[in-house]
Amino acid sequence: MLEDKDAETTNLEKLGEFGLIDHLTKSFTINQKSTVKGIGDDAAVLNHTNKKTVITTDLLIEGVHFDLSYMPLKHLGYKAVMVNLSDVYAMNATATQITVSIAVSNRFPLEALEELYAGIRLACKTYNVDLIGGDTTSSKTGMLLSITALGLAKEDELTYRSGAKPNDLLVVSGDLGGAYMGLQVLEREKEVFKVNPNSQPDLEPYSYIVERQLKPEARKDIPELLKKLKVKPTSMIDISDGLSSEILHLCKNSGVGCNLFEDKIPLDPTVISSCEEFKIDSTLVALSGGEDYELLFTIDQTDFEKIKGNPNLTVIGHMTDTSHGANLVARSGAQIPLTAQGWNSFNTSESE
Repeated sequence: MLEDKDAETTNLEKLGEFGLIDHLTKSFTINQKSTVKGIGDDAAVLNHTNKKTVITTDLLIEGVHFDLSYMPLKHLGYKAVMVNLSDVYAMNATATQITVSIAVSNRFPLEALEELYAGIRLACKTYNVDLIGGDTTSSKTGMLLSITALGLAKEDELTYRSGAKPNDLLVVSGDLGGAYMGLQVLEREKEVFKVNPNSQPDLEPYSYIVERQLKPEARKDIPELLKKLKVKPTSMIDISDGLSSEILHLCKNSGVGCNLFEDKIPLDPTVISSCEEFKIDSTLVALSGGEDYELLFTIDQTDFEKIKGNPNLTVIGHMTDTSHGANLVARSGAQIPLTAQGWNSFNTSESE
């Protein structure tokens, strides 16, 4: 997948660090007014007047966060940007710039990095953010990719995890569980390929969930929609580690409890059918799967009429007094305490 053995490839040593950076970033353009100076000097220069700056960063490591046996490098570049932009949008802010730092082993030729940066460039163009800097270095353990994203917001528009109140409604964008089930399909096909390298997987029935895993989209549209509807979330977080983990973050930071209703959790039909095929409970997948990069937020009950019936948003519960705890209200009516069983990067069994 990394390279065609018969094709001409370019060793990175031929370019050197600065030559590599120049080559990979020459086709990026600057579009943000706040970018005074991007790549090409010792540091970038930004001018963020009268607004608060939001900064977030993520580190992705080959073999822990991604598997290049089924993750195309262009998709990896795109997804790595999405992971960070999602955190900016979860602050109810507008993403404006990113920096990209990579470490690669000598098994990666220039052409492989061109593919990676093609995905990064597509993400920048699609979401109107500027690439303003970064670093490249060598690695003895495969690929490491670190992206930092910056965003802007007016002080009164910023939304933290700490503002939810009892009786606020709990709302989620999109649907859940697709990324996790897409991963299950890809992992299964990888095992089939190991046994029979000539097998050709038919991924068409799983196209939606595979795309949710390989090429997720950050929900830039949700803060824009809420502004249009004149709704200010009281708290917000993005769903990277699973619904239950994110709800517990909101509860802890806001000092509240929660009732999450199982029958309200939005699931795509492909997720339901693939869960049946893999004999996995779809509610568990939504609660613990992660990597959906949807936005989870709370709103005051008085704003319900403004969002009611919107196809992008689903009310899945409400916040309660902290003494009540965080609970899943099952279809049977039973209350089950929510536990954080989502992604944990320090859990060795998940990282292998």
